[in-house]
Amino acid sequence: VEVLSDGYFHEIFLRTLLISLAVTLLCALLGTPEAYILHRLSNPWKSICMLAILGPLLISVVVRTLGWAILIGSNGVINQVLIGSGLVEQPVKLMFTNTGMVIALVHVLIPFMVLSVWAALQKLDPRVESAGLSLGAPPFVVLRRIVLPQIMPGVLSGSLIVFALTASAFATPSILGGRRLKVVATAAYDEYLGTLNWPLGAAIAVLLLIANVVIIFSYNKYIERRYAQ
Repeated sequence: VEVLSDGYFHEIFLRTLLISLAVTLLCALLGTPEAYILHRLSNPWKSICMLAILGPLLISVVVRTLGWAILIGSNGVINQVLIGSGLVEQPVKLMFTNTGMVIALVHVLIPFMVLSVWAALQKLDPRVESAGLSLGAPPFVVLRRIVLPQIMPGVLSGSLIVFALTASAFATPSILGGRRLKVVATAAYDEYLGTLNWPLGAAIAVLLLIANVVIIFSYNKYIERRYAQ
């Protein structure tokens, strides 16, 4: 009752939802063409690019997030380059902002989107694209009307994975969001170890689980209805 009736927790759940949607959308927009390019490459470039995509998964998410903290901090590499080039006069504030969290989470989770779309592309018959081109369709039309509809299940599946992982992410929001920009996972953590209010922390965690299950189940049912025909 306390969680559902307190506007403070409403803001935290809303922030978590908006960040999850933003990360999912960006991963879909960036990961889909990346997977298509990977699919069209030939060896050894395909193997090299696949290693580059999967490489970040071999490194701890904490290490990757600390790397982003070095990059986007007020005295970080990005701000030093921007100030040195004269594009800005004052450091751009990215640390402890929603934008900084979204950027880092996209980097952390985009491999899952690429792998999902790439798996769908493996079932795509290249002769279908060739047939469309031979009949006079421009390459963009072939991508939009032939390729994209066939790989859409992979895009939707990847979106589901990215959304679920973003909604429950802890390390990246904790490091880049700080104490002020809390998400649901960091709020539950603070209740457990900060105020030692274990029942409230458990309630937050359970509500996050229920919300994730409801969203994932509804999204999965939509995908099944959409592509079962």
